[in-house]
Amino acid sequence: MSLIASISGIRGTIGGVLGEGLSPIDIQRYALAYGQLAKTKHARPKIVIGRDARISGEMVYNIVSGSLVGMGIDIVNLGLSTTPTVEKAVKKLGAQGGIILTASHNPKQWNALKLLNEVGEFISAEEGQKVIDGARELDNLIFAEVDELGKIIEDHGLLDWHIEEIVQMKWTNRSSIRSKSIKVVVDGINSSGSIAVPKLLNALGIEDIILLNGDTSGNFAHNPEPLAPHLQQICQSVVDEKADLGIVVDPDVDRLCFVNEDGSLFGEEYTLVAVADYILSIEKGSTVSNLSSTRALREVTMKHGGKYYASAVGEVNVVAKMKEVNAIIGGEGNGGVIFPDSHYGRDALMGIALFLSYYAQKGLKMSALKTTLPQFEMAKSKIELEAGMNVDTLLNQMYLKYRNVEQCNTEDGLKIDFADSWVHLRKSNTEPIIRIYSEANTSAQAESLAARFVQELRIEAQGN
Repeated sequence: MSLIASISGIRGTIGGVLGEGLSPIDIQRYALAYGQLAKTKHARPKIVIGRDARISGEMVYNIVSGSLVGMGIDIVNLGLSTTPTVEKAVKKLGAQGGIILTASHNPKQWNALKLLNEVGEFISAEEGQKVIDGARELDNLIFAEVDELGKIIEDHGLLDWHIEEIVQMKWTNRSSIRSKSIKVVVDGINSSGSIAVPKLLNALGIEDIILLNGDTSGNFAHNPEPLAPHLQQICQSVVDEKADLGIVVDPDVDRLCFVNEDGSLFGEEYTLVAVADYILSIEKGSTVSNLSSTRALREVTMKHGGKYYASAVGEVNVVAKMKEVNAIIGGEGNGGVIFPDSHYGRDALMGIALFLSYYAQKGLKMSALKTTLPQFEMAKSKIELEAGMNVDTLLNQMYLKYRNVEQCNTEDGLKIDFADSWVHLRKSNTEPIIRIYSEANTSAQAESLAARFVQELRIEAQGN
């Protein structure tokens, strides 16, 4: 597996020969390049580091922290943490940056360095390119003298601070949540969510919690991407336990998905839609999601008198658009909620608190609550990239085919809007694949549309 360096971080698989994954040498080179970037802004930077429970996490942390200490950079080690906790900690501690060691939804053999700036947001594309270029050329790197080596500060209490901030926000209706005596099944996937989600639920006044996959071994109990085929265990458990709902997070707790009381999925695409419906019912404003997200957010925003905007895929792109239009809430259809009143980052813990406030306010069962939102169905497919496959050429051929007959958007790959459906084709930032997302009025229509474009892409690829 090749190393992938993008706006979503430096990621790859652990193990194998040099040059075919995220090797210890690659980890060190990118850590040093990021350290160089930090030192252009501050003579002695302080960097916050946290990680999910991946088996390789401690190894990666040791390489990254040792490299930065050798440059004279101080480290604040949060240990096992969540992505949003690290993001918020950077700003709270007045640090010059942060690194989250997680490959998010990727399986356990993957790991990554997600790089943050001085306000706890992902570094820009420009700064990301400086890190990538710097990792290729380290000959002029100057390390610290022995008396100037960096220091490591252990601080494992920031998750509790993060949770308390969420509970105390004006948007969190703790009394209403507590009054409902909600019974919840949580899938911790044997990572950070096993600790963070139950802590949050307890702080919100929920005591009746069934925790599945609740250790922090990093041996993920299933594929960590919160999609229907991977969530059969929790769907069945919600029914068996007669629970009110189920909560699923990914390994670093920035993506969020809910399960209805009947074992069906509320759907990760509808996490942001429901939370936005709640926020917009209290305060009017604009919303943002990426081009691959459900059009239901647009419908909900318009219902409340707001304006909806779309961005390119990638958290940094969503955040940039949110700042540009001063959006009150935004995020991605992968279950990532971004709420600026807290911070500009996807935060499943924040999403849980806001969703449960909405759920308690509505007083409906989960399945009934879902029906109150605009109803669309999405299909998500992909094509593995093969040697010699030129994605830009393929997408341009598809654009030329459809540009005169349908509405096409080329801001990020190719999105084709039909009268009552759409399809989005783009190269992934995190995996060697072409993603094909489609949405229509029914599941069958969405699946058929996705299958059609998988086939069309394959035919075009063979022609090249």
